[in-house]
This record gives sequence, structure tokens and C-alpha cells, in this order.
Amino acid sequence: MDRQRPPAGGARRLGVALLGAGRLGAGHARLLAGLPSVRLALIADPRPEVAVLGDRLGARVVAEPERAIEDGEVEAVVIVTPTATHAPLIAAAARAGKAVLCEKPVALDVPGTEAALAAVRAAGVPLQIGFQRRYDPGYVEARRRIAGGEVGAVHLFRAVSHDPYPPAPAYIAACGGQFLDMAIHDIDLARFLTGDEVVEVSALGSVLGPSGDSFRAAGDWDTTVLNLRFASGALGSIVNSRQSGYGYDIHTEVLGDRGAIKVGYERQVPLTRYDASGAHHDYVPYFPERFATAYGAEIEAFVDAVLAGRPVTPTGEDGLAALKVAIAATSSARAGGATTTV
Repeated sequence: MDRQRPPAGGARRLGVALLGAGRLGAGHARLLAGLPSVRLALIADPRPEVAVLGDRLGARVVAEPERAIEDGEVEAVVIVTPTATHAPLIAAAARAGKAVLCEKPVALDVPGTEAALAAVRAAGVPLQIGFQRRYDPGYVEARRRIAGGEVGAVHLFRAVSHDPYPPAPAYIAACGGQFLDMAIHDIDLARFLTGDEVVEVSALGSVLGPSGDSFRAAGDWDTTVLNLRFASGALGSIVNSRQSGYGYDIHTEVLGDRGAIKVGYERQVPLTRYDASGAHHDYVPYFPERFATAYGAEIEAFVDAVLAGRPVTPTGEDGLAALKVAIAATSSARAGGATTTV
């Protein structure tokens, strides 16, 4: 059984509650249970099958996230619930004095996000936003090299994100649209890698795939192109598709006046087979596989920061900055690509 790993030498363990144990949340539960510095006290999820996960990991299971937040054994919460619940759960956790790691976005609008951040500031608790790509080894190294001047002055930022297949209709209806749900990761990378702020956007969107009715019903798109202008004058582009048909494709490039850095890879297994018809290799299936290392590093960094009393990163303000760009992009695409100030 995957019971929680005990600490070494009597080191203090952070009592954590996981709120939401779907595909991503269940992965987070296993990561938390495997950290010697964590005691996964509770998992909050109303689905009956989650009891099996809790038993396997040695964590109590409750149906209501509010019960987990108020539990005296809990010092921090990790929120992986549906987007519409993020802001109220952040505020509730802040009022209870609990540190928070929350998946993006905080909310689907600026007022809801600002209200949650105000609750965090009033309580003086840490809030880390789940932009896990900041903890991917490739992006960490790219940030270090760009900040160190290896590419010189940044001229261009380019990002490509392709999902292998569209999400379920219910998810499409509730996620806030492609820019707020998907492109927001690339938007955060644009700020993270360049150290610059996006001040102007123009965007276009189309519905082209077999799940078109679901996207149209939500006022959303399955294919988008987003152009960026940074405060420095540098330019950027973000290209997103909900349906590559081959795998999960994430590539990012930063070009400067002294060179370029590109982050990304295609093969899940480093093996290529050759025959008379050509060269063949596999592809990364989806985000849990591509960013497995990043999710682990993200959670460990959050726990370590809370235990040591250090600031967490990325912050709620980073989440708000990316959200404002994503909302401006949505407005631009709905206006047929009109240039929109962030």
C-alpha cells in the first residue's frame, strides 16, 4: 500500500489537505503522500471511489472541502477543484489561516480574483498559483540563461501548445475559454521567461474540429492565435490547438539579439525505430506525463517555502497578471482580432 513516507530524524511535517481528487488531484495526492516533509491529513472529494485513494495513502476522506479547511490538523491546502470554486475556497482557507497552493486560474474574472487576493493579504497567508511549467527543468534553465543575458535583449517570444484531443463538453462549458484555460500557461511563461509585461494583444479564434458544437455553445474556439506586445517593445505569439491528433506538443522559444533558446521535446521514450518507410518514435501523450517532474517540484517548493517561512512563487499577483492578458485576448478574438490594451 502507498502509505505516507515518514520524516527523517523527527523533522516537522506539514499537515496538508487536498481539495479535489480528479485526474490531476489524484496525482497531487500521491506526490504529497510521498514527501517526507508532508502529512497528507485529508482528501476532500464527494465521489465514493476517492475513499479507495485515501485508504491507500493513509489519508482521511471527507466530502466537503470546507471540513478539510477547518480541520485542526491542516496547515495548508492544495486546491484542485473545478475553476468556479477556486476563489471562494482560497478565501475560506485564508480566513482559516491556511497556506494555499491553487491550480490556475484563481477566478474567471478580475473582481473575483482581486477579492480572493484581498482575503489572502488580510490573513497574511502564502498563496502559490499552479503554473507548474515554471518548475519544469527546461524552463527553469531557460529562465536562468535568459536572465543571465545569453540571448541578449529579447526580441521575440514564441509558444506552441497543442492538446492531443478536446476536453469533455462539460469542461468546455465551464473552463472560461481557451485563453483563460489553456493559453494562460503560455502567457505566464511569456512573463516568466522574458521578465517583461504584456501591454497589448490581438487574437483570432476558429472552430474547426469535430467537437465544434461544444465550443460554439460555450462561445469558445478550438484553434487560436494570440499576438503579444511587451512593455519593452518585444513581440510574441502564442498558438494553441485543442486537437493535435498525435500527442501533447509544448514548445517555447525566446529570440534575442545574441541568440535564441528553445524549450520542448516530443519523445516520451528516447527511442527511434528505422525501417524502409522511415523513422518512427512515440510522442508525449498528455500533460501529466510531460510535466510530471514539474508538478513534483512545484509541490515540494510550496511545502519547503511554507515550512521555512519563505515567499512562495508564482504568486496570486502572477495569476492576476496572466488572467488580465487572457481576458484581453478573449475580447480581441470576439472582436475579430482587434488590438486590445491589457
